[in-house]
Amino acid sequence: MNAESDERSRVAEQASPVSATGESDREERALGSRAPGFIKASKALHLSWQVGVFIVGLGVVIAGVLMLVLPGPGWLVIFGGMAIWATEFVWAQLVLRWTKRKVTEAAQRALDPKVRRRNIILTTLGLVIMAVLAGIYVWKFGLTMPWKISE
Repeated sequence: MNAESDERSRVAEQASPVSATGESDREERALGSRAPGFIKASKALHLSWQVGVFIVGLGVVIAGVLMLVLPGPGWLVIFGGMAIWATEFVWAQLVLRWTKRKVTEAAQRALDPKVRRRNIILTTLGLVIMAVLAGIYVWKFGLTMPWKISE
């Protein structure tokens, strides 16, 4: 990675906002269950709570997986299910933290001027190639659909 984007990430980390209590907003919440205290007090009730959260989260994740092949915001729903699981399970909290970190890194890389220029050039080149192929098709066959060509 080039020095320009490394500098940008250092500046972003140093400029993280500070709350009224003096804590940085970049600090992560503690891992573990976020269930209310009266639920945590009883082991059976807490276990029931966790099973319920798991089932609800599983339903949302399954709906998201189905939306990957059906119309709908599949990945968004999957991450919503993971967020539901993250209210109770440490492993889901760690997965969400890792995902947030990777998305932030990708966003910072995408803002790098060299990467943006490369992406714009590749997109333009792809569009030109597609336009040339479409032009050749129209020149050779006219505006006939491919499945209606008799040749």
